[in-house]
Amino acid sequence: MGVDFWFTLILLLVMTYLLAREVMEPEVVLFGTVLLLLGTRIISVKEAFAGFSNEGLITLALLFIVAGALQVTGAVNLVNRWVFGDPRRPLSLQLLRLLFPVAGVSAFMSNTPVVAMLIPAVRSWTEKHNLSPSKFLIPVSYAAVLGGLCTLIGTSTTLVVHGLMLEYGLEGMSLFEISRIGIPAALLGILFLALVGHRLLPDRKEPMVALGARTREFVIELKVTPEYQHIGKTVEQAGLRHLTGLFLFQIERNGQVIAPAGPDEVIRVGDRLFFTGVPRTILELQRTPGLQLIKDSQFDLKQYDSSKIRPYEAVISPSSPLVGKNVRESNFRSTYNAVIIAIHRNGQRIQKKIGDIVLHPGDTLLLLADRDFRRRWYHSNDFYLITDSVQIPSRPRRQAYLAVGIMAAMLLLNGLGLMPLVSAAGLAALVLVGSRTITPTEARRLLDWRVLIVIASSFGIAAAVQNVGLAGMLAGAMVRLGGAAGATGVLAAVYVLTSLYSSLITNKAGAVIMAPIAYLAAGAVQADPRAFLMAVAVAAGAGFATPLSQQTNLMVYGPGGYRFRDFLKTGLLLQTLVGLLAIGLIRLWYLR
Repeated sequence: MGVDFWFTLILLLVMTYLLAREVMEPEVVLFGTVLLLLGTRIISVKEAFAGFSNEGLITLALLFIVAGALQVTGAVNLVNRWVFGDPRRPLSLQLLRLLFPVAGVSAFMSNTPVVAMLIPAVRSWTEKHNLSPSKFLIPVSYAAVLGGLCTLIGTSTTLVVHGLMLEYGLEGMSLFEISRIGIPAALLGILFLALVGHRLLPDRKEPMVALGARTREFVIELKVTPEYQHIGKTVEQAGLRHLTGLFLFQIERNGQVIAPAGPDEVIRVGDRLFFTGVPRTILELQRTPGLQLIKDSQFDLKQYDSSKIRPYEAVISPSSPLVGKNVRESNFRSTYNAVIIAIHRNGQRIQKKIGDIVLHPGDTLLLLADRDFRRRWYHSNDFYLITDSVQIPSRPRRQAYLAVGIMAAMLLLNGLGLMPLVSAAGLAALVLVGSRTITPTEARRLLDWRVLIVIASSFGIAAAVQNVGLAGMLAGAMVRLGGAAGATGVLAAVYVLTSLYSSLITNKAGAVIMAPIAYLAAGAVQADPRAFLMAVAVAAGAGFATPLSQQTNLMVYGPGGYRFRDFLKTGLLLQTLVGLLAIGLIRLWYLR
């Protein structure tokens, strides 16, 4: 063991400490580690940067664009309708409803696009219902990982081990051979997450603005049409009682005002609902089917294209010709080519119909207008100030359906073996941009460079572990420690060491490093090498304890607002439970 060995070992320990204590950003720590290994010539330039040209990394980058299109076009809302249940139900039931389908789909396709598609859906749904995305995103990642263990094609890690089996002269895995281990593990894992695991996760919510004394309250009026799905239900049952950043303060029915609007008040066709809220919630609310803001010949307010139409906030000046006129008389749409969504008047809650409100100097209008509105009117005396408001992704509904269709076609092409995932994802991204479903600017913005750098850096670190002989030393120690308990003891040691590798580096690196060690260990104790390679496949695929162990863990790391220790608290216990079950089942099926 030379200087390179000890330098690499100490560097890996320091890297793990920095990640666990979150002294610096993960991408800085990992990329810095690679540069130090390169600078000391422990790894070559090719090994250091091999991850940046890796097919899996390129595939993930393309999947960010494809999955991001679901969010940009508003197709995420279509997903929300059938993936998520009633937000008022207990969290355990919500997780069961969500995690079983996630695991089921991940059994037959790469878990990466599954999680990529669900991240924006989970964040949108939890934000709307004032729930914590941190309670959902780690379980989604773990469920996708567990589902991947149920079939040969569920995860690329299993395919790696399958290929190594063939290389060693063994018969490869059948499609469902790993299922007799993976399905029980998935059932145990999902039940653990739904009943116990979520209690160990942090409760971190999006920084939404709650309505209060200092909040700028915009007032919006919406008419209930026959298309509204909650007609005949109470305000409480319709989910209009506890919306984040939004408050239903008044209902007008047949000329009579019902104020305050109580939770037991029944919603009827023709009711005019008066809400006060922040711009983001108001813009989302007015797109609800069956709630009509205003009929407009120029803008389809529920399906406007946010690449062409955007929200603004404009403050009326004292010299504006709008002062003293009500909205209906002002001919605002024809004069300014814009639509008034809501109105804010400092210190007052306006309780009139929007069309009857007489405009005052200082009133702030929340508008939808074309992208040239600010340029045309910025220097006009009609407004004090014109600023961009919060941006809500929106596209015509046909583009949302197109985005869903393109993703489905991508998965079908890959699932049928007609095209590798990287090619299918590249074609899907090209069609999305070419059809203007998303713009090139949006496509660039959707790439999460932090995640990509972390994943690419892990390849260089894995190369260093092999180059300095750290893998071989651990293999010898493993056989010595587990040998006293016979083949089962060595099998358990193989599983534990593979889990450790996968947790500190990546699952694929753990599988590649441990497979030859496991094969030799099986020969040393005269056991079936298939059992030991199966242990490698499951242990490398069932990485939960750190964000580094799975790409999906890295993908939810930032969006969930997690810290390194959040994965340790829940994932280490889950990894232990799955490991004990897997070792028992492998012994039952292969070492009898």
